[in-house]
Amino acid sequence: MASAPSSTAPRGPQSAPKPAPGLNPAQLEAVYHLSGPCLVLAGAGSGKTRVITHKIGRLIDVGLEPQRIAAITFTNKAAAEMRERARQLVGKPAREVLICTFHSLGVRLLRQDGALLGLKSQFSILDTDDITSILKDIGGTTDAATARSWQWTISGWKSAGLTAAEALAHAESKNDEIARQIALVMARYEERLSAYQSVDFDDLIALPLKLLKQHPEARERWQKQLGHVLVDEYQDTNATQYELLKLLVGERARFTAVGDDDQSIYGWRGATLDNLKRLPQDFPELKVVKLEQNYRSTTGILRAANAVIGPNPKLFPKTLWSELGEGEPVRVLAADHEDHEAERVVARIQSLRSSHAAAFRDFAVLYRANHQARALETALRRAQIPYKVSGGTSFFDRAEIKDLCAWLRLMVNNNDDPAFLRAVTTPKRGIGHQTLQQLGGFATQYRLSLFEALFSHSLGAAVSARAVGGLHEFGRLVNDLEYRARHTTGEEAARTFLTDWLRDIGYEKHLYDNEESDKVAAARWNNVTDFCDWMAQRCGGQIDDSGANTGGTTTEREPRSMLEVAQTIALISTISEREQDQDVVTLSTLHAAKGLEWPHVVLAGVNEGLLPFRPDDDGPADALELRIQEERRLMYVGITRAQRTLLVSWLKRRKKGREMVPGQPSRFIAEMALDQATVREDPREKLRALREEFARRAAEGKPAA
Repeated sequence: MASAPSSTAPRGPQSAPKPAPGLNPAQLEAVYHLSGPCLVLAGAGSGKTRVITHKIGRLIDVGLEPQRIAAITFTNKAAAEMRERARQLVGKPAREVLICTFHSLGVRLLRQDGALLGLKSQFSILDTDDITSILKDIGGTTDAATARSWQWTISGWKSAGLTAAEALAHAESKNDEIARQIALVMARYEERLSAYQSVDFDDLIALPLKLLKQHPEARERWQKQLGHVLVDEYQDTNATQYELLKLLVGERARFTAVGDDDQSIYGWRGATLDNLKRLPQDFPELKVVKLEQNYRSTTGILRAANAVIGPNPKLFPKTLWSELGEGEPVRVLAADHEDHEAERVVARIQSLRSSHAAAFRDFAVLYRANHQARALETALRRAQIPYKVSGGTSFFDRAEIKDLCAWLRLMVNNNDDPAFLRAVTTPKRGIGHQTLQQLGGFATQYRLSLFEALFSHSLGAAVSARAVGGLHEFGRLVNDLEYRARHTTGEEAARTFLTDWLRDIGYEKHLYDNEESDKVAAARWNNVTDFCDWMAQRCGGQIDDSGANTGGTTTEREPRSMLEVAQTIALISTISEREQDQDVVTLSTLHAAKGLEWPHVVLAGVNEGLLPFRPDDDGPADALELRIQEERRLMYVGITRAQRTLLVSWLKRRKKGREMVPGQPSRFIAEMALDQATVREDPREKLRALREEFARRAAEGKPAA
């Protein structure tokens, strides 16, 4: 990487600022502060993405090369939106700005400098299933639930910056035998990852941190390269991500952190508000800018949101306000049970569609836990209202796509043993479990990857001659595919490659031979063809991955080889954004709804025991209070998703296991401090529901009781 100037000072005629129409005074203050660290406290709906994109434009205006600007987000979708907004604002220079997730940035660092850690550039990124399988093998268990619990604990330790040795020492100091056993599993897991030349998602933060800590030359090179770093959703960073940010910006500390302590809802996955507390301590010159004007919600909705979040302790106090007017009152509904609540939700959607000329896409029903969607789905189907459940099964979680990704991963990294085992057995090719067991024992004995072991001269001593022949044939096929993938560039060539590959391995026949019906096989084959189309488009440069980011934004980019595209596979979370344009009601958990907004929102099942979730669990009082504070922030996030109307529903009776138990409204409903008149049921919705119930009973031939 070439050295670059280390200043963002104005240069020549570019120094004259462009006007920034539509920015309020606080937004302008954030955009124009370029000389040092800046914390932008962006309340819900306050235009934070607009601030970030305008600041990118301002940095370019004063002479900072676009390729020296990095904007880091937490999701591929957010990165895609930001990239498109930046393109609209500054034009072609936006293409050179590095806009990506933390994990994509980690990939970029490791692809370039991972050799300093003994990692080859074509390392593999393991998915959850791979990790579970490895941990089951290491820990000597067949129970996937146990392996997943280990995985969760190990991930937490990695997010906190702990190595296996440090986790073991901590467990022994606490005399915690369970933690000690998991730490020993973690140590063997780290050895296995090294042998496989593979990393997991936590490593995509931990290893770049290790790289920059231990190798000053790499650290200095990256600090010179990155003239300004912007971090979106800063409150969601964990301890490791914060340390990585500090090493990337160095003593010059040219960075902008944009976040909201009131929307920190990911403590369960390592996010910590300590990172917000540490900023003023670690960077005494930090400038703090508060964005309090909300452009999303009415005053009535914001008043409820401010009231709910009020009891939480404040790092940086702020109060949201809006110029959109009072709006309709926030309503609270007490439903008899889950089915009754679902009927009331349907009645509200139908009523508002009539009175507000609203489309189905204007509605969202949000809840604390996935199981709460069941009754809602049933009621929506009965009313023939189209809907989607946000956060459903990812395209890349489907078995057929995992099969193909395993082949691609193996082409990229021959040492990827989990990918080897899936590819060699899917489709079946006469290589049985016993042969693979013998191959695994041989590879372990001689410290080889399974693929390397295929071509060992002494393999014949471990497996039969017939098995050696089958293994060699598989190895030659993979090598041939890798060579062709390396030399396949452009969309049409990629389509030919993928078609030939699937024909050569007989994948379509495999699906039809192994599915219970041709209809299911055809649906899976259709997914395969969608995947091939998507891959080919990436090879043709139609879809921008921007350094392993997978946002899905269409741009004009240079064609890439099939092998280059295959290297990004493990970071891909969705195959398309087609669902965004569908006119359907959204059902979503509160966590998955963060960052989104709808004109009309229903918060369902807002009961004690659901939101806040299980507040009566045993544990230290201070830990319980911290959890209640995070649940209160989750309620605040739910309220602030609403633009025009908000209904909060709770259950008089609710299911708990197989029983129906009395329900209590969440404490957060009282904290909203609503006028009691708003708690009454909307008579229009009640009348509509009665009519619907009458029509349904008449259709079923039942009396209209």
